[in-house]
Amino acid sequence: MPKKVVPEAERRRRRPTRQGTVLSEKLIVRTALRILREHGSAGLTARRVAAALGADPSTLYRYFAGLDGLTRAIGEELMGRALDSWTATGAWRADLRALGLAIHTSYLAHPQAALLTASRVTGRPREIEVDETILGILRGAGFGDADTVGIYHAFIDLALAFAALDAGALAIKDDVREADEDIWISTYARLPSATHPHIAATAHLLADRMNLSAYPVVLDTLLNRAEAQLAATRNRITGTE
Repeated sequence: MPKKVVPEAERRRRRPTRQGTVLSEKLIVRTALRILREHGSAGLTARRVAAALGADPSTLYRYFAGLDGLTRAIGEELMGRALDSWTATGAWRADLRALGLAIHTSYLAHPQAALLTASRVTGRPREIEVDETILGILRGAGFGDADTVGIYHAFIDLALAFAALDAGALAIKDDVREADEDIWISTYARLPSATHPHIAATAHLLADRMNLSAYPVVLDTLLNRAEAQLAATRNRITGTE
């Protein structure tokens, strides 16, 4: 039977840990982020987190329902950081673009954590706040509810999918990543036009582009479609098609 998570008001330790630290959920999450950065997802264990905090592993279960609960909290932290770095302007397209880029940036700042959490739904307050914000931007712009949900679905999945894809490259060792990136020059750029005419013709462009994230370009494509969709809806309503 899983251990019961202690209610928020009862979680705080009455005395510091061996390292003089007073535990909190936020401190544990930040420590877990550091461990993920240093050891990867395989290294995220209750014992390792507790040792870093100078606490007993059982203490973590006062805050989280196991490592899965901690994983959800890590995902929420990344979403919350994205929202905190973003400022609304009232222009729906610009606001969505900025928020999408903020989510992508927040996850890439912690690539190991991104790989662990990008596919998860946390159901926690900050994630819910992000979702409410996105839906509010779309409904406030004039999208109907069905269109709002469709665009929201594509928007959030796109941000998280690219976060996971781009984090995968950042999570590998530097020398391995650099070797992968060099392939566009060492291999693709040297393919002969007689056998690979299209690659040979575009090799210099491929070398310039393929090691960069395509997320901003694809995000703009999604927003272009949404903008056209909204214009078509307004024209249909006003009879100006």
